[in-house]
Amino acid sequence: MTIPRAQEHQAQAYWVTETGNGELRRETIEAPGPGEALVRTLYSGVSRGTERVVHEGRVPERVADLMQAPHQEGDFPGPVKYGYLSVGTVEQGPEEWLGKTVFSLHPHQDFYIVPTSQLTAIPEDVPARRAVLTGIVEVAINALWEAGPRLGDRVAVVGGGLVGGVLATLLRKYPLGRLQLVDADPEKRNLAEMLSIEFAEPEDAKSDNDIVFHCSASNDGLKLSLQLAGDDSDVIELSWFADKEVTLPLGEDFHARRLNIRSSQVGAVALPRRHRRTNAQRLQEAANQLKDPLFDTFLTSECQFQNLPTTLIKLFEQPGGFCHVVAYPNSED
Repeated sequence: MTIPRAQEHQAQAYWVTETGNGELRRETIEAPGPGEALVRTLYSGVSRGTERVVHEGRVPERVADLMQAPHQEGDFPGPVKYGYLSVGTVEQGPEEWLGKTVFSLHPHQDFYIVPTSQLTAIPEDVPARRAVLTGIVEVAINALWEAGPRLGDRVAVVGGGLVGGVLATLLRKYPLGRLQLVDADPEKRNLAEMLSIEFAEPEDAKSDNDIVFHCSASNDGLKLSLQLAGDDSDVIELSWFADKEVTLPLGEDFHARRLNIRSSQVGAVALPRRHRRTNAQRLQEAANQLKDPLFDTFLTSECQFQNLPTTLIKLFEQPGGFCHVVAYPNSED
């Protein structure tokens, strides 16, 4: 079912300008065609690290095409319509999708048209607000598929930000021999206590790990990850350094103990599952995992959509916090 052209919508979308500021721009939403849906947004999420890089114009030119979000408009460094954590309700489209709460890798926008093949159905027992984390949980799942934790493994997560915290939340379910959340910020101990896992500052972190997940996006964090990894083990790299230069002491642990650094970039399904899982199946698994209310821990601030341009300026200036939620008119859980 589609809406006639007479019922086209006027939508508003958030754009990053050439100067690194933001603004809301109006655009006309066409009627959905066959296999498409009109989505009314309830909430979107701001992934601080990545979106700050976009705002600051720091996406490396060499990988600008690879780092585009699925429904991005414009090119880096700007102007660009960017974002990838959107939850809404299907208002028009195929009968089986009508009224469903869905997740989409779409920029911040109040109404939009997408193919239904690019929608992820949110389970009824997952609140719409929490569902903005679907894309972040997907990143963590990809890393777990990459690493393949085993019974009794000793595991460290270096970096207790949004991605590291979500990853540690999932790792709690594994029958591990040891799980440590490692961060230079002692305040992250509060997060570890909420997750009921062990916390350590860098100087107290335990070594000889079977797997180390690095999520701090810092030179020191990656260096520490190599020191914490056991002989012949893997460091799974989840950070996006963008244009940061990274210097590592490869003459120390890396060569002497035959370590591996493996990227877990989420653009492709991790190789150990790539032939048996699709991107859509990975997203659906992420949505299913969000039935756990513990994930509400990572929703730490909120603003109204019309205030997003001014809010993001302040947000990127202030360290701390996890996922910032953007609420749209008539949003509800």
